[in-house]
Amino acid sequence: MDNPWKSIKLSDYENHMKLDSVKQLQTLNSMMKKQLDTYSARSVMILGIAGGNGLEHIDTEKYTAVYGVDVNAEYLQEVEKRYAKLGGVLKCFCVDLIADISELPAADLVIANLLIEYIGYEYFQRVVKQVKPKYVSCGIQINTDKEFVSDSPYIHSFDGLNSVHHQMETDKLINTMDDIGYKAVSEAEYPLPNGKKLVQIDFKF
Repeated sequence: MDNPWKSIKLSDYENHMKLDSVKQLQTLNSMMKKQLDTYSARSVMILGIAGGNGLEHIDTEKYTAVYGVDVNAEYLQEVEKRYAKLGGVLKCFCVDLIADISELPAADLVIANLLIEYIGYEYFQRVVKQVKPKYVSCGIQINTDKEFVSDSPYIHSFDGLNSVHHQMETDKLINTMDDIGYKAVSEAEYPLPNGKKLVQIDFKF
């Protein structure tokens, strides 16, 4: 079965995410700035980079390598176009994280926002073990109802995601990371419309 993310238009995704009733694009942008600024890392890997939301916060005097990873090649083409000024630092990888991940390089920091819910805890563990970061910063969505996609004019663009979505639990993520030697060092909540919230949990090896 092909990954449903390959068939979702970037414009549909971004227009949905920035609606006032969803407000995830804006929230994730603020979260990404903090994730990039907090740790003394020289290289960062951003998993599920989509259109590159938050890359404007990259300090090229701090980061010598930025790895953008996504399963959708068209998303990555747009990232490279939007952030051409990061050309000497940014390298994109079109990789399905539940398939062959051997080409993923090592990085000091891994950022995974709204990513683990689409590959599951075990595959995320596998990615972290491949990349061997010192720090991992995760943003997961906690839902108060069974609908993980907020209602919007774009909702049917995401119909295929039901087949790959995993409901997230903070305790389960903390235990999953602990199993491979990563200890939770901080946790923050970002309230969203519709009773949902994003929870950022950071880990250190």
